[in-house]
Amino acid sequence: MSSTGEHLIRLPEGSWWDWDVVTWNAGELRLAASHDLTYAHGLELVFDDPLFVSCPSSFQDPVFRAPSPAETAEVARHLGEEPPVLVAFEADAGGREPVPCLIAAERVGIVRETVLRYWRADAAPGQRFTPWVRSP
Repeated sequence: MSSTGEHLIRLPEGSWWDWDVVTWNAGELRLAASHDLTYAHGLELVFDDPLFVSCPSSFQDPVFRAPSPAETAEVARHLGEEPPVLVAFEADAGGREPVPCLIAAERVGIVRETVLRYWRADAAPGQRFTPWVRSP
């Protein structure tokens, strides 16, 4: 991370084409990724204490990059100071052009594990489910 709060995300090897927001509250923004989000996801970007979020709730094929000086200045103007972490990317949200996205937060981490998006009674002990999955 640079002194300006920029943070270039380096994803682990894998097929991370399909993305969506799994959790978003005052304490956490959690983005999930997989090659197909129908049944499970295997990667999460976890932003602790999100300060500024400008991205669609679902998107595909993000290209992470360093934020531009103008983006950094815009976020700093909104927040009153530069954030500890500022992540920038372009993503396909279904329109004609990629959408520029910015996320400012206190911290960002990468979690790599399989998270089920549907109920399975035979899930392994400790298997994690998305927040909306409930046992029947």
